Amino acid sequence: MNAFDKIYEVVRHIPRGTVATYGQVARLAGNPRWARVVGYALHANPDPDGIPCYRVVTKDGRTSPAFAFGGADIQRALLEADGIGFLPDGRVDMEHYRWEGLYDD
Repeated sequence: MNAFDKIYEVVRHIPRGTVATYGQVARLAGNPRWARVVGYALHANPDPDGIPCYRVVTKDGRTSPAFAFGGADIQRALLEADGIGFLPDGRVDMEHYRWEGLYDD
């Protein structure tokens, strides 16, 4: 399994209503130094319906201005549709929505 496949496997496990960070996904995929690789993999996502890349945000809850499927506004809309709440400054409320399941950051 290559790096992208490992990353996609982790992202598939992020439950609806939660988000994960790039660093968290990198660590769970096997290499804590892969945060940028996570970004590259998500940008090349071959299956947006099956691999919910929009659920990955920065460690401080920011959405990606370079979100591959329409920009930060689309990412925010997808997260809101999942039930994710945002702080007044536009960041995801990481205290409430950060994924703390099997794979902790």
